[in-house]
Amino acid sequence: MSTNMKEIEFQSASYDQWQEEAVKALKGKPFESLFTKTIENITLEPLYTKESLIEKLGKQLEKQVSTIRTLSQSPTFEIAQQIVGDTEESFFANLEESIERGNEVITIYSPVAFEWSETAIAKLAAILTENSFKITVQSTDDAVLAVFDKIEASKKEIVNGYIIAPEAVDVAGFPNVHTFAANTIPYHNNGANAVQELAIALAQASYLAQSVEDFKAFEQKFFVQFAVDTQFFAEVAKIRAFKVLWKAFASAFGNEASAVPVVVETSARSFSKYDVYVNLLRSGNEAFSAAIGGADVITVHSHDCLTQTTEQSVRIARNVSLVTKEESHVTKVLDPAGGSYFIESLTADYVKAAWAMFLEIELAGGLKEYDINSKIEEVYNTRIKQVETRKHTLIGTNIYANPVDEIPTIENKQFVDVKRIALPFENLRASFEQANLKVAILTFGQLKNYKPRADFVQGFFATAGIVADQTEGFQSIDEAKAWLAAADYDYVVVAATDDDTKQLIPALLEGKKQNLVLDAAGKYKEEAEAWTANGLNGFIFAGQNIVEKLNGVVTTVKGAQQ
Repeated sequence: MSTNMKEIEFQSASYDQWQEEAVKALKGKPFESLFTKTIENITLEPLYTKESLIEKLGKQLEKQVSTIRTLSQSPTFEIAQQIVGDTEESFFANLEESIERGNEVITIYSPVAFEWSETAIAKLAAILTENSFKITVQSTDDAVLAVFDKIEASKKEIVNGYIIAPEAVDVAGFPNVHTFAANTIPYHNNGANAVQELAIALAQASYLAQSVEDFKAFEQKFFVQFAVDTQFFAEVAKIRAFKVLWKAFASAFGNEASAVPVVVETSARSFSKYDVYVNLLRSGNEAFSAAIGGADVITVHSHDCLTQTTEQSVRIARNVSLVTKEESHVTKVLDPAGGSYFIESLTADYVKAAWAMFLEIELAGGLKEYDINSKIEEVYNTRIKQVETRKHTLIGTNIYANPVDEIPTIENKQFVDVKRIALPFENLRASFEQANLKVAILTFGQLKNYKPRADFVQGFFATAGIVADQTEGFQSIDEAKAWLAAADYDYVVVAATDDDTKQLIPALLEGKKQNLVLDAAGKYKEEAEAWTANGLNGFIFAGQNIVEKLNGVVTTVKGAQQ
């Protein structure tokens, strides 16, 4: 047998053979347990093959791949770093430094922290004449828009950029300034899923296109803006799906589609104020998925953008874009995800579902008439439940949390209204900090036996910012009873093996103080009714809603103390 890896050939296996082996490995669990429902209600399969993809899409697969590649402006993207500054002087100093260090699209979120003076507007006009830009305003009367009145008529044709506003801004004489924006970020920030975002983008485009007689003139000024979350493959598929949808959309208006810019920001929806450097990992993941998906402009928000950015965090955010663009080699290939069995299948699923929802919105009379907000609210509530039960992990927040982590009290107004999924845990910490409970873990038996359960409970508490005192494993029930009787704690959790706990809990309940709240780690369905009737508060176990449980503990302790 050859030892050279280049000469080794592995026998191929069919899907049926793989399924047979998978069923064996499941040891009695149904094969269907390997299928996963996404928050878009799309079923993810455990394995995708060339045969299954062709069977699903047929000739449509080649059309899908061709469309995505035809409607991609280029394999690379432009770096669009947001400029921050508390004063006019610091703003322009940061702007100039960002250009020197690789920024390609000057990104401004208005209102800024200072008043736009005539001098500042004139200075910005000169800069925007030489550099691409992306400006987000809250109304068509925003002061920063005066910059377009300061640009010389002879230079208007070379000005290139994007303006995001609630209503399209009329900037006459600037053919390369995109003012028709399908901006899905507000909906994303409220919890929308990928299919909803795609349908909303089309609905917004439809509303804007109907205000212009010439579709091609509209298309030339149009762009779409997405926020990209941490669901890596889903976000790749979302951007790719939009290009397929755009072809169908243009066709519905009787036109051949042209490539329209896809402008992207990293999402703050999954950001947390705790363990903020994990936000850096999230934004890096998001930026990379946007690049693979085919975004044309990418803004990476700083890992501390929820509170207050620093010179270092701004530099790191810029470097995320630079590394993605210059060192990952992802921009060397047009549509790097093309041909992936999984991604192509997911892209097609998004296209089908989003187009169906778009038609529903149109039949209802547009977004204003369609009840999109209540549908997004349902999705948001599902997201929250998944985080609170750890079905969706937020490292540093709902798992592997640092209980002594502290956060700045400063709030960045730009992101204050984002319905972040970490909020329930941030509020939980605030609640426990205010309650100031004394918490302990009573362990029993040998260390190797109780440690896994005790560690789980410590991790459970850590999400609320609690470092519980922990006993050394008691060797007798009498010792445990004596300790509990003398313990000066508000809340105690018993961590032991199932067999030990079944012996321990009835004994502990006999002498438990009235104002002490006692829980057991684990699930005990047969004993639960009798134990709770005798004074046990409840249980802590995997899959439980952490926020509901611990908020309930605070309420119960307060009641016991009155």
